[in-house]
Amino acid sequence: MIEMSLKELKRAEVLGKMESQGLTNEQVAQILGVSKRQVQRWKKRLREGGIAGLRHGNRGKPSGNRKEEEFRQRVVSRYRERYGDFGPTFASEQLAKEGLEVDHETLRRWLLEEGIWARKKRRKPYRSRRKRRACFGELVQFDGSPHDWFEGRRSACCLMVMVDDATGITYARFSEQETSAAAMQLLWGWVEQYGIPMSLYCDLKNGYKTLREPTLEEQLAGKEPKTAFERACDKLGVQIVSAYSPQAKGRVERRNGILQDRLVKELRLAGICTIEEANRYLWETFLPQFNERFAVEAEDSQDVHVRCTKETKLKEIFCFEANRVVQNDYTIYYERQVLQIKNDKGFLPRPKQKVLVRKYLDETISLFHENRELKYERVTPARRTKQRAG
Repeated sequence: MIEMSLKELKRAEVLGKMESQGLTNEQVAQILGVSKRQVQRWKKRLREGGIAGLRHGNRGKPSGNRKEEEFRQRVVSRYRERYGDFGPTFASEQLAKEGLEVDHETLRRWLLEEGIWARKKRRKPYRSRRKRRACFGELVQFDGSPHDWFEGRRSACCLMVMVDDATGITYARFSEQETSAAAMQLLWGWVEQYGIPMSLYCDLKNGYKTLREPTLEEQLAGKEPKTAFERACDKLGVQIVSAYSPQAKGRVERRNGILQDRLVKELRLAGICTIEEANRYLWETFLPQFNERFAVEAEDSQDVHVRCTKETKLKEIFCFEANRVVQNDYTIYYERQVLQIKNDKGFLPRPKQKVLVRKYLDETISLFHENRELKYERVTPARRTKQRAG
């Protein structure tokens, strides 16, 4: 029995027909897609060694690029010791940092042979892929990913993630929970780094977009109800597009899956267990390497982000705003606090008028009336004492 490939069998069949059908070297070369000189070499090998002479000379021999057995054992042993739950691709990247360079497919084969890795077979419903937007900044997908990011080294928290639809460039920030403040902090970071995007693709959640009916006051003023996040986007000129299913914003959902695999393990290897350290590691180390690895070139090289000018005060944009009525003693009530408005050079709102309360993301508060900032101080409300019966 002679083991031959289909290509080699076809080669033997055509060369055999040269004598029976009188084919010339040029005709055989045209049929097999090779040069006339190569046909002459094969004819010589066929005369000297028969059919076996047409087999590839390296068949049955070990590859010249094979790794030494001692190196293989070192790699497999290191994988068992430190990277037991890493996938072959990610593990090969980490092993390369330790000087153990091995292709991820080679590592996958070794792990399969050792029985410490199994292929994951998943049958997914068919969904056609939506074409990417053409320009960087045209559409940015936005999502929060609650997860045990620190593997029990601290309580679970949320990673807020933004992914550009055209390039896959990713920006992220850790927060305790997925809140409006966390969403504004994330967008603030993106704006400072890349500029103001044209539109955001978000979940249909109250933190991003409100679903409530307008109040009577809003109806009389002709205003639509908006969340603090919506108001911030309006000031920046960013359109919010609502996603009605996780699959609709599949790019950021898939990115969350990659981060839950890679970032969790990177934080483990770095020994990080606080949100502050994790954010610093994200911005300084992980995200630059991650974007270099996974980002792609946009179809159109134009960047449609709008850069902030010196007049753009992001602190005034990313904040919470509310109107409060001035009491007769020139105080207002806000979040269980009593704020006493001071008489600043005779400028005072009258009682029963409304002032704008602006709470910033750093928890500081400012008061405004007729676009002018008011001075105030916090006062302690008097405690009510219970009257004794009798």
